[in-house]
Amino acid sequence: MSNLTDQSTRSYTLTPDEASATAELTLDLAATYASFEDADLLRDLPRLATRLPLGVQRFLRDFKLGDRHGHVVVRGHEFDQRRIGPTPEHWRGRPRPGGEFPEELLLMLYSALLGEPFGWATQQDGHLVHDIFPIRQHENDQLGMGSKELLTWHTEDAFHPYRSDYLILGALRNPDRVPTTIGELDLASLSEEDIDILFEPRFHIAPDESHLPKNNTITSEEQAARFATIQKMIDERPLGPLLYGSRQDPYMRLDPYFTSVPEDDADARRAYDALCKVVDAGMREVVADQGDVLFIDNHRAVHGRLPFQARYDGTDRWLKRVCVTVDLRRSRPMRATAETRLLG
Repeated sequence: MSNLTDQSTRSYTLTPDEASATAELTLDLAATYASFEDADLLRDLPRLATRLPLGVQRFLRDFKLGDRHGHVVVRGHEFDQRRIGPTPEHWRGRPRPGGEFPEELLLMLYSALLGEPFGWATQQDGHLVHDIFPIRQHENDQLGMGSKELLTWHTEDAFHPYRSDYLILGALRNPDRVPTTIGELDLASLSEEDIDILFEPRFHIAPDESHLPKNNTITSEEQAARFATIQKMIDERPLGPLLYGSRQDPYMRLDPYFTSVPEDDADARRAYDALCKVVDAGMREVVADQGDVLFIDNHRAVHGRLPFQARYDGTDRWLKRVCVTVDLRRSRPMRATAETRLLG
């Protein structure tokens, strides 16, 4: 059972019968479909998701349609630790599917209730479901694979126009109860002038390092071309807004660690600093325990992670991550250039 630091987090706890039925469903699907390379599985996801408990279906539907909350949690899943096996040393080179395939399928079913799952060709070698666990050589990096350093709060893939609408994080295990940090926007704490500036294209957000060649595998010219597009975003430094949508209830795209403001734009710097201060003041800690699934609205909430001491002994925190888009069509021009590996 989760013990969330912020008790205002909306949550749904599966009943024992619901948890058992959900586990049985995912085990059945894992025996039916070979992998996520199975086109039938990807096509069938919306239909298969209707076999999830009705209560959780309604809970996530309310989360999506309400467009008010930045995050919610579904608790109480049965994640078989023996079948899942030890926390890996690295995501690269692992057999796929692995013992945790049923848990990955669960996240994919949940993604079908919110939209369509997708993966980046430039992140974790294009896999649809990502691994999040500490890797020794990244322990001081601004990556999900880090541990010793604070993972600064951010919008997932804030640099990209086709970033995910939702992020799903499933906790296979979290023995040290490492918190995920969550922040939302208190518009009342910003001046009208600063809000106006934050809606203007006066800020640059660079791609984070998970999208760089050094953290992926390149075996062809086609793959190299995809990373060339990422490098172009770094070199050309396009400017964009940090707030968008409704002026009265805006969405946000933020990633302070990779954000820069033109040196000659003092007003933009002031507005940016004020925005970061507001988000910092409202940050909360959410502990996703084993069996919890955290859903983040990537337009309404930023997220990060507190530092922790990794053990690298097979027992460390291990999350699974899925990116979700609500509209595949908007990314069609870029998918035609094979930069992203989206379903459809």
